[in-house]
Amino acid sequence: MGGEEEKTGKKINLVCDKRLDKYFDITSRALEKVKESEKDAKRAKEAADFLDMANRYFSDAKHFREQDNYVLALAAINYAHAWLDAGARIGLFKVNDSELFASD
Repeated sequence: MGGEEEKTGKKINLVCDKRLDKYFDITSRALEKVKESEKDAKRAKEAADFLDMANRYFSDAKHFREQDNYVLALAAINYAHAWLDAGARIGLFKVNDSELFASD
């Protein structure tokens, strides 16, 4: 749906269910992978903090979607995944999965 032109010739970008479904699926699988993964024992508190932030943004994304605020839902789901990617990148989570994480 994104990129449709209005009569004015201006492009509008829409966040559709298909796009949200894709990012919710990827992020929920990444969350599960992190929860099941080995963590850096020396930085357990940091790992728990990163996971907590990801969970909070994921929860926010679900709330925004339920309120039909798809733009904020997309932003929140991307923040959630960013916390997971960052945690994997700095070695807090040993995920070894280049499909779900940008860092591996």
